[in-house]
Amino acid sequence: MNRQKLEAELSYKFEIENLNAWFGSKQVLKNINMKIKEKAITAIIGPSGCGKTTLIRCLNRMHETVPDAKVTGRVLFNGVDVYGRDIDPVQIRRKIGMIFQKPNPFPMMSIYDNVAIGLKLNGVKDKRKVDSIVEKSLRMVGLWDEVKDELNKSGASLSGGQQQRLCIARALAVEPEVLLMDEPTSALDPISSAKIELLIRELAEDYTIIIVTHNMQQAARVSDYTAFLYLGELIEYGPTRQIFENPKNELTEKYLTGGFG
Repeated sequence: MNRQKLEAELSYKFEIENLNAWFGSKQVLKNINMKIKEKAITAIIGPSGCGKTTLIRCLNRMHETVPDAKVTGRVLFNGVDVYGRDIDPVQIRRKIGMIFQKPNPFPMMSIYDNVAIGLKLNGVKDKRKVDSIVEKSLRMVGLWDEVKDELNKSGASLSGGQQQRLCIARALAVEPEVLLMDEPTSALDPISSAKIELLIRELAEDYTIIIVTHNMQQAARVSDYTAFLYLGELIEYGPTRQIFENPKNELTEKYLTGGFG
């Protein structure tokens, strides 16, 4: 194995160590340990309530925005603990963007302003630069040709699938390194879902992507690695093909074959 290939295999975006999370007195994540590869797609699967969304919200410190929420353990992002004493959560969330289950464009803003808002909040005032980044971001999600003549229309005027791509463009505009996607296609029709899945594969050329999904077929189609959570514990984690074709844990096999409940 040549050195370049070895270094690529050892390139981790996140190293999660002994991660625990609570809502009040209820523990929802229990001693999670995993390493997430850079510029790969990692799917988080498991039954409802197993801690999937909480896990990704811990990665960009959104979990702590909930009253009485608590986290222990370490989340190393590019080798730096995001929970370190001197770390600014706002900067972490800029580098680790999030796409939610239901498309959430700002309804009172135009399509243009939906994409530009993060730039403006970060102090970018050069209109030509903003124009360029807005166009680039919309092109990246395959939306530019559909909306270029309607940039002043409300973001809420778009279809569900277009709104979700707009939200991804909004996240991309501030140049994140990671995209966290929480059930990004669950509210969409099959055609829109297929477009988002294709987009996810394309974005993985340049970004690290972590997707929470209830759709096991989707996890099998789009991801490089899959993690199976159950009752707040990481049961199994590995290459997607191995997880789906040759799971090592009986619980994983039971879940994948519909043996739960």
